[in-house]
Amino acid sequence: MSATIYILSTADTKGEETAFLRERIEAQGGTAKVIDFGVMSEPTIPVDVTAGEVARAGGADLAALRAGRKREEASAAMTRGMIALLSGLHDDGKLQGVVGLGGTQGTAAATAVMRALPYGLPKVMISTMASGDTSGYVGNRDITMMFSVSDILGLNPFLRNVLNNAAGAVVGMADAAAKVSYRSERPVIGMTNLGVLTQGTMHAIGKLNEAGYEVIVFHAVGSGGAAMEAMMREGVVTAVFDYALGELTDQMFGGIRASDDSRMTVAAELGLPTVIVPGGADHIGVLVDEPDAVPERYAGRKVSWHNPVILVPRTSADEGRALMAELARRMRHARNCAILLPLKGVSSYSVEGGELRDPDADAALFEAAHAEFDGHLPVIDVDAAAEDPAFVERAIAELTGLIDRAS
Repeated sequence: MSATIYILSTADTKGEETAFLRERIEAQGGTAKVIDFGVMSEPTIPVDVTAGEVARAGGADLAALRAGRKREEASAAMTRGMIALLSGLHDDGKLQGVVGLGGTQGTAAATAVMRALPYGLPKVMISTMASGDTSGYVGNRDITMMFSVSDILGLNPFLRNVLNNAAGAVVGMADAAAKVSYRSERPVIGMTNLGVLTQGTMHAIGKLNEAGYEVIVFHAVGSGGAAMEAMMREGVVTAVFDYALGELTDQMFGGIRASDDSRMTVAAELGLPTVIVPGGADHIGVLVDEPDAVPERYAGRKVSWHNPVILVPRTSADEGRALMAELARRMRHARNCAILLPLKGVSSYSVEGGELRDPDADAALFEAAHAEFDGHLPVIDVDAAAEDPAFVERAIAELTGLIDRAS
């Protein structure tokens, strides 16, 4: 059976291009259906889901949206409608892929819909906006952005090639997704990582695999932690090894890997077995304007460089205390959780001989962890560094024990 691909398009302004994309999807073995979310006028091609149907699904009336001519209101209603319709189709097994095409407004609306759809569902966005910073469109979801190069305004030899490639991409993805699922029959552990913890992470993956678990590692740079927590809510991740706290550190102290206020709350809310390590809490990730130049505000600190434009200043004792206080606030409802402290260094930066070694700041962090969590959650001191096999294996033992007790 061919994969059903839904095309998200403003068929009033991009009808010709949408019709060509539909033709190329079907030529490559897919079944293409068009959802029209254009509100300016009637579609110029036949569509499978009309703009009126989309508006109603979003709790609005198309005629009223057209009369109002307020882009924000119309876009919000049409986005809600597409999410409702496509989510229902996915739940019914009638959706195997989504492809959108658009400029500024169309990209914002279509990718908002894609971000609301489950991980693993193929999502391709052909966009005039895909050459710049696409983080606002992609968020923490598995969206493939494809730069149209030319404006999507009338077919031409080059745009036909782009649309044909996009058709091949989404049909190929749907075919591949039908053969390999990202869901697992084994328990799946979500694990955060930073480069200064990679050796420990690799050791943990091996040990957890040996014990019968699968591991999804998330780069703790803001989007990574958010993606892990989204997968918790979708039931993909069933236990958590939160090994890297760089996202929380950067949110609090002005770094580039900042999380949002929901970080470190979802596992507690869901009651998932969780082990937390303050990995990477010894530094902030700072983007500098001038390569290899330390900003004045960090002049008195120990520093290292991740690359010529990312400075990593050492966190202070006071910052470590503040970090633990904020973590305790976010984890106040946690129960099935343990905190492990690597007393010989929370990353490769702060071990003996490391560029950010500061025993006094580390001691303040560890003391604050006990002060904030003792009597609420187990806080376990381990006489090893965060990447040491002994520390990693102790953390795994604690996590698997929590998993066993929860089952």
